[in-house]
Amino acid sequence: MKVAVLFSGGKDSTMALYNALETGEDVKYLLSMKSVNDESYMFHVPNIHITDLLAEALNIPIITAQTQGIKEEELEDLKMAFIKLKDLGVEAIYTGALYSVYQKSRIEKLGDEVGLEIISPYWHVDELEYMKEIVSLGFEVIISGVFAYGLDESWLGRKIDDKAIDELVEINKKVGINLAFEGGEAETLAVDGPIFKKRINILKDKKTWHLDSGLYIIEEAELEDK
Repeated sequence: MKVAVLFSGGKDSTMALYNALETGEDVKYLLSMKSVNDESYMFHVPNIHITDLLAEALNIPIITAQTQGIKEEELEDLKMAFIKLKDLGVEAIYTGALYSVYQKSRIEKLGDEVGLEIISPYWHVDELEYMKEIVSLGFEVIISGVFAYGLDESWLGRKIDDKAIDELVEINKKVGINLAFEGGEAETLAVDGPIFKKRINILKDKKTWHLDSGLYIIEEAELEDK
């Protein structure tokens, strides 16, 4: 089946892409929605500007669409992108939805309207096993934003590995964060993995911290041979 992946560069959309490829789908495009609004309800924002470079690293064509990121109105921007993909022969869209009914239900409604199947391969996955799978598969994922009690500035830019997962389990016991960050606790970025033809080499970055939340922003990066 000819498919596209709704792609932010985060761990979940990267895993959705991995699943599509492993399933034998013909992945024609990545779709990246670039929101002007940092508070978008639908779309991942931190380091979304890196998706073009990630697409090159993955050797998959990318289609980007701008959105103002205004609640509900941003769905029209996504619908137009879906129509474009449908016109290009795409039959289904893979998403990285794990637990967000808000996002999944709206994407599926748009899919029905446009005539595209929506596939969310990790819907309601066990959070801990999922995080362990990401690491065991060899994906290099870094944390690009933290927004929850229990996660401090030291997590910004940190790689998710077995030690980090163990620490997240302990934080979960204390404050109940979602281990896969589906409560909006953190944002991530995948910079390498088994499906990458090249890896992302970060040349310049910046950390910002405000009271209890912060961002890790990549200012300059390049592709590196593996």
